[in-house]
Amino acid sequence: MLLTTTNNIEGRKVNQYKGIVTGEVILGANLFKDFFASIRDIVGGRSGSYERVLKEARESALKELADKANAIGANAVIGVSFDYETLGAKGSMIMVSTSGTAVILED
Repeated sequence: MLLTTTNNIEGRKVNQYKGIVTGEVILGANLFKDFFASIRDIVGGRSGSYERVLKEARESALKELADKANAIGANAVIGVSFDYETLGAKGSMIMVSTSGTAVILED
């Protein structure tokens, strides 16, 4: 499944638009990750724990998006966009949502 943030693919023609598809994932970050991230905030630097959780959430949302596109007969999703939010009382959950247009590209 070809996924792209652009609205067209060079050298490929869209034969059919199948509709909008989405993928949403909410993951919780555990207490130890929160603790070490807060220390990292104080001393500076990147939070590897949160980066890994965010990467996992993004990849899962893209997989869900691709699976939904495949289920309706598409072979690509164009115009893919992402949205990131924190949820929960202390922002301890990360939500990644993605959407795009499922299409059938000519061969």
